[in-house]
Amino acid sequence: MKSKGLFILVICAIAAMLLVAGCTDDKPASEKDTIVFGYQPSTHQISYMVAMDKGWWKQDLAPFGITKIEDHKFPTGAPEMQAMLSGDIDVAYVGAAPVISALATGGLDGAKIVAAVQVNGSDLVIRNEHPYNSPQDLKGLKIATFPPGTIQDTILRDWLQSNGVNPHKDVDIRPMGPGDATVAISEKAVDAVFLPHPAPSTIVAEGHGYIAVHSGEMAPNHACCVLVVSGDLIRNHPDMVVQIIKTHIKGSEFSTANIDEASQIYYNMNKVEIAVIKDSFATWDGRLITDPSIIIPSVVSYTKIQADLGYIPRPMTADEIFDVSFYQKATQA
Repeated sequence: MKSKGLFILVICAIAAMLLVAGCTDDKPASEKDTIVFGYQPSTHQISYMVAMDKGWWKQDLAPFGITKIEDHKFPTGAPEMQAMLSGDIDVAYVGAAPVISALATGGLDGAKIVAAVQVNGSDLVIRNEHPYNSPQDLKGLKIATFPPGTIQDTILRDWLQSNGVNPHKDVDIRPMGPGDATVAISEKAVDAVFLPHPAPSTIVAEGHGYIAVHSGEMAPNHACCVLVVSGDLIRNHPDMVVQIIKTHIKGSEFSTANIDEASQIYYNMNKVEIAVIKDSFATWDGRLITDPSIIIPSVVSYTKIQADLGYIPRPMTADEIFDVSFYQKATQA
């Protein structure tokens, strides 16, 4: 009887284990078949759009078991980083400043900047009735720009402060996404905007303002958009991270060499007039790049500015923000 009872217990234990196994996903936790990108409707991130249009993301990541590419479009970097904090996106094309804000909270779980996307590329556009000769002329004006913690907000406030204009008292800075800010200046709800391209070219084309200052004049060769990958990809799929960077480089190089085709791709995805897109590329002071080492000093300087503004508790180091090892592997001969 004892042996029979023992036999029954063993059978029950095996059945229980099989039941538990049947209730779990067939794939190990580390396997992925879908990659989700986040991006914004800006010419700054044309490299992503070109690679998506060409089918390169799906083609290049297929050897890693990826069968589906998804993306989400965000108006600015703050909600995009919130989506990464929530685990809703794996890869982000986003401004460096929102990454800093998210990393400072400690909630990104090992996500890092692994490549650069571009530098400069935003403009201060002022309504035609307001003449501009120096930053002092901005006193008393209402200026729309991206929300606190973004590249545009960080650069604008630091530039005003450095030129004797108190960003809290001398001007009225209003946080808005590009669509709302473009409408606001057209309706005279604000006097100026500081936005990434192609919004400045759209405003100029519609006759609602003129470009007064390029962002590269405010902070020469400043970092803007970057490529961020999740901590999960870094820990569990390092070879895939290397390929993501290779595809990003391919998209960047193609965009630089084929502006007309890149402009058409941008139109297909965002429905901005072709003439405006081409004018944006012709007049902006932006430059598509991929090497993260170029932007490290600029990004680290943002952490000091944001700490001074009270956005983050303290400045951060390059190692807390970047992992350049993947880029080095991606570009090895």
